[in-house]
Amino acid sequence: MKTFANKLRLYAPLIKSPQTALLVLTGVAGYLTIRCPVYNLATLMGLFVSLLASISGSTVLNMWWDRDIDAKMRRTQGRPTASGKISPRETLVVGLVISALGVGLAFVMDALYGAVIFAGLFFDVVVYTIWLKRRSCWSIVFGGISGGMPILAGRALGLGTIDWVGIVLALGILFWIPTHIMTFNMRYAEDYRAAGVPTVAEVYGAGVSRVIIAISSLLAALAMGAASLGIGMDWGLIRLLVVESLGLLILAVFMVVRPTERINFGLFKYASVYMLSSMVLMAI
Repeated sequence: MKTFANKLRLYAPLIKSPQTALLVLTGVAGYLTIRCPVYNLATLMGLFVSLLASISGSTVLNMWWDRDIDAKMRRTQGRPTASGKISPRETLVVGLVISALGVGLAFVMDALYGAVIFAGLFFDVVVYTIWLKRRSCWSIVFGGISGGMPILAGRALGLGTIDWVGIVLALGILFWIPTHIMTFNMRYAEDYRAAGVPTVAEVYGAGVSRVIIAISSLLAALAMGAASLGIGMDWGLIRLLVVESLGLLILAVFMVVRPTERINFGLFKYASVYMLSSMVLMAI
């Protein structure tokens, strides 16, 4: 029992709990934009478990593939895969099993829902991590596509089809990703340089990166606003969403006109809070 508990503690960092929790929340929020949780508890629980397993599994697979570059980055050197505390083979097997369980449950629940979940995992692991991450700084676009799949899947599960609101919600996540990732890239630029992972700031310069962050923040706010109207959100909640979006845009503009490390890190933190609160408002 003690050995099992120790093993779980080793795997905890590989799941990236905050990131996984946020993505699961987007999927739940997508479902709740169309279905009442009180009358759909069983489906909601299945949604939660399938998303948690598939997202966690894909994250473990990413850690398995990136263990060599993680070992070169100061921020990630202590990860169990990078430090050798967990063998590559074991990591691969666990990642595949968890992913298969999550995607399999999703397909049992609904074929369309399962297909969207599988697409998210495929884009994340195969397209983003294995194919493009080490080759192109624009790999984040495909990472953003995978990030938008949970909310699209949740909406599709509740509705039975893919509609424009679900697509716009997914686009909101896609446009939010550069704000979240590129501010992080700039904060840990030396780590990415040491690992040989190209970033927009490294390839095109910090100025271009900041402009992209500002534009993507604007597009994310517009997408969330359009989706809120599409789901018929209460006007009081829409006003709250507008205020939160203005906060995101103000920080993004300051990133362009008066860039500092403090503003960069502040925008990185606020972007996560913004997405979390937006999902809560969508669910309400």
